[in-house]
Amino acid sequence: MRTCLKQADEAMMKSKYQPTKREQLVLEEVENPRYDRQIVNGLDPFMSGSAPEDFQNFYTAQELDDLRQLRDTERDVETRMPVKITRHYFEMAKSSSALKRLVKASSDETVDLEGDPDPANQLDYSPIEGLLHKYEMGLLYVISTCSAHCRFCYREELIGRKEIERSDGTVKKKGLAKVGEVTDYIRTHNSAVAANGGTHPETGRPKLREILLSGGDPMVLPNSKLAAWFTALAEAGTEAIRIGTKELAFHPDRFDEAFFATIDRFHEVYPDVSMRFMIHFNHPDEFLLKDSDGQYISDDKGILQWRPNTKRAIHELAGRGWISVENQTPIIAGVNDDAGALRILQRTLKSIGVENHYFFCGRNIVAYKAFNVPIETAWQLLNDSQRGLSGVESHARLTIVHYKGKTEVSAVTDGPIAGLRGAENGVVIFKVLRNPGQAPDRGKVTIVGRNPEALWFDDYEDRVLLDEAGLFSQQRPSAVTIPRSRSRHHGAPKGWTPGQARPAPLVAVASSTERRSHTKSPASGPAPAVSDNGA
Repeated sequence: MRTCLKQADEAMMKSKYQPTKREQLVLEEVENPRYDRQIVNGLDPFMSGSAPEDFQNFYTAQELDDLRQLRDTERDVETRMPVKITRHYFEMAKSSSALKRLVKASSDETVDLEGDPDPANQLDYSPIEGLLHKYEMGLLYVISTCSAHCRFCYREELIGRKEIERSDGTVKKKGLAKVGEVTDYIRTHNSAVAANGGTHPETGRPKLREILLSGGDPMVLPNSKLAAWFTALAEAGTEAIRIGTKELAFHPDRFDEAFFATIDRFHEVYPDVSMRFMIHFNHPDEFLLKDSDGQYISDDKGILQWRPNTKRAIHELAGRGWISVENQTPIIAGVNDDAGALRILQRTLKSIGVENHYFFCGRNIVAYKAFNVPIETAWQLLNDSQRGLSGVESHARLTIVHYKGKTEVSAVTDGPIAGLRGAENGVVIFKVLRNPGQAPDRGKVTIVGRNPEALWFDDYEDRVLLDEAGLFSQQRPSAVTIPRSRSRHHGAPKGWTPGQARPAPLVAVASSTERRSHTKSPASGPAPAVSDNGA
């Protein structure tokens, strides 16, 4: 009996990640302050009147009544995405219809629940729980919540803690990444790449050299947990660490002296590992000061004025030469589908040292029709917004994430193209920017006839003119393997056996006229609350 217990203890110790002495040089100096985000969690505080007094009028009586009638039905908005807001964001949203749309639940969200619980079949690229490995970069789910929740979030299945069918027939929620499993995977993968001359012998992927901490929002984690991820990833050979965060909009005071001391100490110990903050400002109302009339405040030179705590946090980040700061945002109906707002966003961010990375078309998540702007409209909005911007201010491109990789909406033409059947009203040109494995389709294009109402690729399936990129092919990209433990939102096709390539379910063959129905996410309880004193 004692022998069995000893073996069990040894197994537990082995499975738990043990930091190295070098990692301890960082970890032992980390401070974990308490952050008072003053979060209002869920609709109940608004419906019961228990929310802080100044929050009481955030929802009208009619809005609350409409939402109350949807409770415990298929259209319950909090089953789709839990409601959550910080005081900082509330104060900004009071005078901004765009920000209200971003965080306020609406009965309109669930009128149409069509959508995909696993957009772009991301989990086909999940070799271990909590890790997506599609390119030379890996993405980690390190937490399943944020300080506040965007209603349009394409991680609604993770934030809402919904159960998804796995390829082995089990049904469970997405799990979070574990330090030991992730670092073991990185080392194993990179060893195989090195031994094979630069690419993995099975998947064709190059070295896994960059990791994106995501979720949820990693900046909700305490400094000690962030530092544990940073140091472990550095020890595993990671060259660059990305942090995907919207905390600069939700609670900029999170970026305090203790946090900067943590990353400074990390840089001292691991000077060759760079950091990249991928921030999410969706609208200039999230960082610019406004007067009582709702107009932006400028100085005597016409320079728009920032909210002081947000500006301080960005200056601290951008002022460190080993950190890059880049903004990216989807273009969402009612939030930022305005060329003027997008122009101010790009110009003002660049002026303070933040690069404009990508603008996105909304994904085909569950209930996407309530949020997505038509693809061609989004392209025109971004194009119009970049008129009057300098070359360095207008680097951002419009992309849409396909199963085969990140795809740019390169051009939308007006008028007929002589001699080209199907191009009577112009065309849309898609170009593959990022592609798994050895990126065989990078740079290839797909051309479709225009459809001004198209929200997703399947709205173009009956008007494909050229499909060099294979965006409308039923074949999966080459060198993609699908472990049986992979989480999926649909069952295996008849006749399929493990290890055999499956047809991609995202889009149909170009000649098909059949419309697909999308599986709805199973209902589950709301996400757990963030403990304000625990992060």
